[in-house]
Amino acid sequence: MQIVIQLLLLVAGFCLLMKGADWFVEGASGIADRFGIPQLVIGLTIVAIGTSLPEAAVSIAAALEGSADITIGNVVGSNIMNVLVILGLTSVICAIPVQKSTVKYEIPFVIIVTVILGLLGLFDNTVSRLDGILLWVLMAVYMGYLLKMAKKGTASKEEKKEKKMPVWKMLLMVAVGAVMIVGGSKVTVDAATKLATFFGMSERFIGLTIVALGTSLPELVTSATAAVKGKSDIAMGNIIGSNIFNILFVVGTTAVITPVKYQATFLVDSLIAVGAAVLLFLCVIRKKKLTRTGGIIMLLGYAAYFVYLIQFSQP
Repeated sequence: MQIVIQLLLLVAGFCLLMKGADWFVEGASGIADRFGIPQLVIGLTIVAIGTSLPEAAVSIAAALEGSADITIGNVVGSNIMNVLVILGLTSVICAIPVQKSTVKYEIPFVIIVTVILGLLGLFDNTVSRLDGILLWVLMAVYMGYLLKMAKKGTASKEEKKEKKMPVWKMLLMVAVGAVMIVGGSKVTVDAATKLATFFGMSERFIGLTIVALGTSLPELVTSATAAVKGKSDIAMGNIIGSNIFNILFVVGTTAVITPVKYQATFLVDSLIAVGAAVLLFLCVIRKKKLTRTGGIIMLLGYAAYFVYLIQFSQP
C-alpha cells in the first residue's frame, strides 16, 4: 500500500511540475512582451531565480541550522547537471538558438564565477564571510549588466503578435507556477527517495541521482517547456542565470550567514563544472546554436561523470 501511495505522489509531483512550468513560462514571456524586455533577460532573471529556489532553500536553511557543509556539493552538483543533463536533454528535444550576448558575455561569466568559487574554496578550504561578500558584489555587477540589457532591449515582432493578457494575470501565473514547480519538485524527490530506500538503494546513490536530479527538475521542465514553446532565449537564459545565481547568491548568502566548508574532494567537481561550461561555450561558439549533436555530447559527458561518482562512492 505504501508503494502505491508513493507512486501516486510521484505522478502528482510530476503533474505539478509540468503545469507549473507551463504557467511560469507563459507568464514570464508575457511580461517580457508587455514591457518590451528581451526574453533572454527574463530567462536570466525571473525564470532563473524561480527555478533556483530549491537550491537556495536547501542551502540557506542548512546554513541557518548549522549544516552548511552541503552547500558546495548542492550548488556545484546542480550546476553540472544543469548544463550537461538539462541543456543536453532540451537540445535533443529541440535545437536551442543562442544569442550573441550569451556566447560573448554570459557563458564566459559562468566560467569565471565557477573558477572563482573553486579558488576561494581551495585557498583555505572554506568560503568565508568575506568571500560571501565578494560573491554578492559580483552578483550586483551581474544585475547591473542585466539592467543595462533590459534598457537596451525591445520585444521582437514575433513577441508583439502574441495575445495581450492583463499584467496581474501574468504575475499571478509566474507566482503560482513557481510555487507549483518548487512544491512539485519536493513531492517528487520525497516520493522517489522513499521508493528508492524501499528497494534497498544506498543513501549515497540516492543523493547522487534522485536528490541531485530533483533539485534540478524545475530547470529541466522549465527549459524543455520553453524550448518546445519556441522561447529558446528563456530556455538558455534559465540555465545560465540559474548557474550564476547558484554560485553568487546561494553560496554568497550561505557564506555570509556562516562560513562554508570546501572539502578537497570538491576540486574534481569544480573542475567538471568549469569543463561543462567550457564545453557549452565550444558547442555554441560557431553556429550560435546548441544542436542535438552538442546535446548528445553533453549527455555522454555527464554519463562519464556519473560513472566516476559511482566508482568514487565505492569503499
